[in-house]
Amino acid sequence: MKIEELEKRKVPKGHVTLVGLGRLGIRTGLNLAQIHRGGPQTITAIDGQRISEADIIFRMLGGKIGEYKVDLLAKLRGIKDVIPVKEDINEKNLDFIAGDVVSVQIAGGHTVPTTATIIKKAWEVGASTISTAGVFGKGDEKIEIMDISQADSDNPVVSELKAEGIEANHKIITTGKFIRNDEPVTPYVLDEIAKITTMEIIKALKGVK
Repeated sequence: MKIEELEKRKVPKGHVTLVGLGRLGIRTGLNLAQIHRGGPQTITAIDGQRISEADIIFRMLGGKIGEYKVDLLAKLRGIKDVIPVKEDINEKNLDFIAGDVVSVQIAGGHTVPTTATIIKKAWEVGASTISTAGVFGKGDEKIEIMDISQADSDNPVVSELKAEGIEANHKIITTGKFIRNDEPVTPYVLDEIAKITTMEIIKALKGVK
């Protein structure tokens, strides 16, 4: 087969929705946008937050204080289609959940019920799902990814998701450490989680036409 024919097969395809575009979400979004000869064609980024002084990674990437975080990803999208949704997800705007893969990385407060609602909506539209279940750590922690049916219910996020009816066919990624542990959230951990999440999304997009 000629190189030209092989190149034509290596095109972006599929639609990924990122729910939450904070310090982790922007890393995953940029990973997806940078994929060459493949990856998603369309990325929907959902987050109503604006860049603040504390959002160093956004400012390093050229974002301005007060700018919507999703607009920065749209600006840096390269050849990918990026749909910025400047709203925080809630029960009234769940129709924004669409595509082939939905990745949830929302943080702050008690977010498990919202995550469960997002996952259920994603299942309704036929999307595969992935979310975080603890991202604290210095950087030398073992980061695990698995189906929630195989995850330890001693993990409080896993336990709560299962109580909300998310018992199988959902991937969780975790360091196993939480705000209750004496650990920070470092860029090294976020980089690694974003890398693993990106690889999982690529796997999930295989077979998408």
